[in-house]
This record gives sequence, structure tokens and C-alpha cells, in this order.
Amino acid sequence: MTSKTDVIVIGAGVVGLSAALALQARGLSVTVIDREGPAAGASAGNAGAFAFTDILPLASPGILKKAPKWLLDPLGPLSVPPSYALKIAPWMFRFWRACSPARVAHSTVAQTALMDLSKAELEPFLAATGTLPMLRKDGNLQVYESQAELNASLPGWKARADHGIEFRHIGAEEMAALQPGLAPRFTHGTFTPGWYSIADPKLYTIALADRFRANGGTLERAEVDSLIPQDSGVELVCRDSITRRADRVVLAAGAFSHRIARSLGDRIPLETERGYNTTLPSDAFDLRMQVTFGGHGFVVSRLSTGIRVGGAVELGGLDMPPNFKRSEAMLKKAQGFLPGLKPAGGVQWMGFRPSLPDSLPAIGAARATKRVTYAFGHGHLGLTQSAGTARLVADLMTGATPAIDLTPFSPQRF
Repeated sequence: MTSKTDVIVIGAGVVGLSAALALQARGLSVTVIDREGPAAGASAGNAGAFAFTDILPLASPGILKKAPKWLLDPLGPLSVPPSYALKIAPWMFRFWRACSPARVAHSTVAQTALMDLSKAELEPFLAATGTLPMLRKDGNLQVYESQAELNASLPGWKARADHGIEFRHIGAEEMAALQPGLAPRFTHGTFTPGWYSIADPKLYTIALADRFRANGGTLERAEVDSLIPQDSGVELVCRDSITRRADRVVLAAGAFSHRIARSLGDRIPLETERGYNTTLPSDAFDLRMQVTFGGHGFVVSRLSTGIRVGGAVELGGLDMPPNFKRSEAMLKKAQGFLPGLKPAGGVQWMGFRPSLPDSLPAIGAARATKRVTYAFGHGHLGLTQSAGTARLVADLMTGATPAIDLTPFSPQRF
């Protein structure tokens, strides 16, 4: 059996569905294929933030200073299971190289350009897809346990100030006014008023899927093994034995994308940052905004569906079973940091964040054919950068000049 359409998007997460909707808006017929269906991966369980102020790459000298201490704690903000250490060593070496000052400066310029584009595209995209009421602008509070911890963060805030990002450093009294209930151990904070979030990331992604279908799009559940370039298009080899063909393909399958990209000759060093969280009932705490406990590697977010306690990084690949002791450890810390937090009734989750060593996504054509466009590897920033990435994919697919320079995001840069 064979089917054909203008564009097939592989991946029904927030990046894939955003790209599919942007392509529909350019007049193309689009089919989306996903191995599990809409919002099945990281798009469902993320913290719900549009973190446009996070212009600094994760790969940086600052993370190198924190990493040794964090790695000593198997349930801490950063861990590598011993059984996976050898396999991830080449990725870690690339990450270490990306932390040099020159490379960080290069990545920051690229990250900032994509953030600015994504912020500019977001509200028009939400309006066009009927999801604008889900947008929140509550701000973010980053908290510190000492003046020394705040001082260590200042270079990053200076980089944001140089880019015109609004924030203010505050003391314990103003912190308590903005977010009552913080433990007294937090003596300093930074409030970012221009921090956006979505009511619930899973409901948002499902709403995008519904709009895509309403626009005439087709959503199919299938697992794609490989792509075969042809003179007149691209053939998809899928496990359901249905041969699918399209004029063009967008590969936005998150943490699984690199496996499919290999069939086109691209060996992209994509790794999986396994993130954990617990979502508590909405009355678990009077949370006014997202609170970031940066020294401990997690956040607490207010969603329309509950209070989400999550974050951390476990570099453990796609196949190891979840270690929900990590979720429990974060929840226990959150109880100490927010003494009024009620921990009962939570739902645990683990998801795969697709991450490249330099903290930039892969956006651009495959090595073997320009008919395939890659859009994956956004790490912690898939939701944040989804509208901007959708714009870029639509530009590439329709022959328009991309809105920003895509050289830093080249899939072949490795």
C-alpha cells in the first residue's frame, strides 16, 4: 500500500506539530507520523515555560564548575549511570569542547537569534491556532541561598542585560511578597517579569494536533525506520509495512531522530537528557509563578492541571528503565524549600530531552537530499523554540530566505 502527500512530518511533539501547522499555512498538504501519537514524549511532561531569556547555552564554563559536585550525588541535578558512562563518553568530550569561551560566545549569538525569532513568532502562532488563551505571563523567580551564589550568576545576567532582557535582583522581603512560602534559607533572588509559560504543555500540544486535523491534516501512528531519497521525493520505510512517499520530509522525532538520520548518511551526536518530574494536585501549594532552584537543578511550575516539580539531567540514553528515585529526591527537596507544599497525590513522569553537545538544535537539510529537513535536538528548549523553528522549517520548505542565519544550526556541523 502506498500513500503520498506534499510533506510528511515525522514527530507529533510540539516542534513537529508546530512545523506542520506552519507548512499548512503556506498552502501545503501535510501528514504527521508519530510512533506513539501527539504529545507522547517530552512535549507532555516539560515545565511549560517559554524560556526566551535562557540565551546562554547549557554547554558553558559554569556548568563545568558545577558538574563534578553534582555527579557525586547519584540523585542530584546531573548524573550518568555507570553502565552508560562509556557509551556517552564521546558526547561528553564534545560537550566539554563546546564549553570553551570562544564556542560559548558563538553558541550564545546563535541561541539569542533563535530565541528572538521564537518570541516574535509565538503570539501570532498562538492566535492563528486558537491557543492564545493558554499563554501566561506570570514571570519567573530564580532563588539563591547566599550572596556568593547570586554573585556567581551575575555574568549570565550581564549577558542578558546586554541583550535588553528585563530582570531585577531582589532581597528576601520582596521575594516573600512575590512568592509567599519560600524557606528562609533563600536569601536572594532574581525576578524576570517577561517570562512566559503555557497553561499545560500536553494540553497545548494536543490542541495543536486538533487544529492540524481541523485544517485538513492527517495524523498517523507508525514507526519510521529509514528514509530513501528518490528523484521525485522521499520514501519512508515504516514498521507497519505501509510504504509512504512525500515530495519532502521534516524529521522532528525528538530523541529518536538521529536513528532515522543515519539512513541518510548523517551521524549526528544526539543524546538523551532524561528529565523527571512529579505533578501534584493544584492545591498542593499557592504558587504564583515558576520558581527556579538553580543550585539544585529543578523548577516548580504552576500549570492549569497541577503543580509540577521537575528538572535535573540523567544522561542515560533511550533504553534504560526510569529511576523514579530521582523524582522522589526532587519532591523531597521541594518540601524543604517550600515548607507548605503538600506532597500527596502526585503523578511521576520521565521523558527524553533530545540534546546536542553545543546546546543548539539541528535545523537544516540532510546530507543526502535537500528534500529532507531536520528540526530536532532542542534539549530543554523544544517548547520555547517551537514557533521559531516552525517558521524556519516553513521557510526552507517553500524556498524562502530563512529568517535567521542557519549556519550555526547546520546538521553537518559535527
